[in-house]
Amino acid sequence: MLSSVLIANRGEIAVRVIRTARRLGMRTIAVHSDADRDALFVRMADEAHRLGPAPASESYLKIDAILDIARSTGAACIHPGYGFLSERAAFARACAEAGIVFVGPPAEAIDAMGLKDAAKSLVQKAGVPVVPGYHGSRQEPDFLRQKAYEIGYPVLIKAVAGGGGKGMRRVDKVAEFDAALASAQREAQASFGDPRVLVEKYVLSPRHVEIQVFADTHGNVVHLNERDCSLQRRHQKVIEEAPAPGMTPEVRDAMGRAAVEAARAVGYVGAGTVEFIADGREGLRADRFYFMEMNTRLQVEHPVTEAITGLDLVELQFRVASGEPLPFTQEEVPLMGHAVEARLYAEDPERGFLPSTGRLFALSLPEGEDVRVDAGVEAGDQVTPFYDPMIAKIITRGESREEALAALSRALGQTVVAGPRTNAAFLARLVDAPAFRAGTFDTGFIDANLEALGAVPQEADPAAIAAGALSLVAEDVAAARDASRSALREATSPWLAEDGFQLMGLRRTTLPLLVDGERLDAHVSFDAEGPAVEIPGATATMGEPEATLVEADGDVLVLREGRQTRVGLYDPASVDLEHLDAGGLVKAPMHGKVVALFVSEGERVEKGQRLAVVEAMKMEHPLTAPMAGTVSEIAAAAGDQVAEGARILVIATDEEG
Repeated sequence: MLSSVLIANRGEIAVRVIRTARRLGMRTIAVHSDADRDALFVRMADEAHRLGPAPASESYLKIDAILDIARSTGAACIHPGYGFLSERAAFARACAEAGIVFVGPPAEAIDAMGLKDAAKSLVQKAGVPVVPGYHGSRQEPDFLRQKAYEIGYPVLIKAVAGGGGKGMRRVDKVAEFDAALASAQREAQASFGDPRVLVEKYVLSPRHVEIQVFADTHGNVVHLNERDCSLQRRHQKVIEEAPAPGMTPEVRDAMGRAAVEAARAVGYVGAGTVEFIADGREGLRADRFYFMEMNTRLQVEHPVTEAITGLDLVELQFRVASGEPLPFTQEEVPLMGHAVEARLYAEDPERGFLPSTGRLFALSLPEGEDVRVDAGVEAGDQVTPFYDPMIAKIITRGESREEALAALSRALGQTVVAGPRTNAAFLARLVDAPAFRAGTFDTGFIDANLEALGAVPQEADPAAIAAGALSLVAEDVAAARDASRSALREATSPWLAEDGFQLMGLRRTTLPLLVDGERLDAHVSFDAEGPAVEIPGATATMGEPEATLVEADGDVLVLREGRQTRVGLYDPASVDLEHLDAGGLVKAPMHGKVVALFVSEGERVEKGQRLAVVEAMKMEHPLTAPMAGTVSEIAAAAGDQVAEGARILVIATDEEG
């Protein structure tokens, strides 16, 4: 076994690798950016070393800096995790040249599968079915638009390099093609340094089913069953499970053999995933699945495979990297029960799943025999705008799919996150959705059911607001009481009575609040039972709280039914008087980088017109005009880093102009 490992990654996967490495007696070496200097994985490692500033391009993507640290620390191997450099052939090659074991496939295999167009040609020669489309080298927009017409809409534009849904756009009609192509190419360039794309037929009622493969240096290649990853949004996986609902032994065998042949075709070594798209209109069939791509690394969703096989895939990676043969044959691969994984993200489903950042004021994750949690953060940590916004993966297992889903539903109900907004309530609704429970879903399920899943703007929660306001009032009452007792120093003073008595009837006052950035008045009354708060639609009195309350820099975060409401006292001094009446003010929806501006000052725009694009946590978010008018001010430039709520530009109506 290798004696030590440098983990060239961060967050949850770094924590995951460290845990297995420790169990195997390996010395663990972490590398980190400035933003991660106090992160959980840094605290867990035997030693940690700085890479550079927060941006990944200046830290986690710097091959030379990582190799310098590996050499200076005597690291026997480097585990790349997933994302960042995990699928960079240049990194694998540089490790080999430095005499350091790369825990992954040979650089040649990464090269072969790294470009989707070449990979499709390669596996097609090995007898693996592929989706019809254009996989050639020509990239002129007019040519690609013509190819899309020949293929027939809907089509899928996909980045040739990389994965994870970056640089991927579904196009339903020709009028949408040019904008989708430009956006896909821009995102591909930003994510992978390669703007090239391919165009292929969009499979109707698609199911995303992938096969986990493993290969050693002795010529053995096996598959470890399949995972269903069809619950996606923007081509990002949300919930994964194993085995796939509706899978039959015949289809599993056909997919498994195809995946193994794809791995053999490139001389693969280590853990890899061969991803297929299946036409699910008539269920899973052996003649209706197509190769999409091969991910030449460990997958985010690997825990569900571990749960149904009893294997530790990271341990297998280390053993294969050490030159050991696989300890089992294909016939000996277990398949036990069912497992489901939900990705808990710092994002706001009610605002288009915008990433959310900030301090984790509270974090309580579920526990139990049927629950596994892989997290990269703890309470008090920061969720920054620089990296993927995942907080944790929650994995449950049962003897049946029904048991596993019921356990996941319970686990999500026990999850408490305060600070950044999360998708916890959305996940809970998704897991309990009748169609998902019945197994009748495809990759379009989430987008087709956003309203039912609560992923649309919601009305404010009056009960949460009232509970938060009551908490603020109770704190003030307690502080005033303590101050009075300290000043009077007379335990028998009538002024210390807490019975609510006063000479002029019921005591009532107005409390100005700021609720999730919106101004609201609450009415507070006092009696012998203590204060009571009333707002339209709800009243809160002292007693058992109806929600979880967390103090956050003077405000109160109210967690109720999976949603978070921030309640604070209104401060008139914080009002932006300069833009008080600017209905055309366009702000940054989150911390991020302005990657494109499409208008200039003085330009006329229409309501809904694209104005700019802000990129955060590896995703693009378009900013559109809230009204028709003229651009009167541009306060940011392409390339600027902006904070959430920062002014980007202002549109003046014709009356204002």
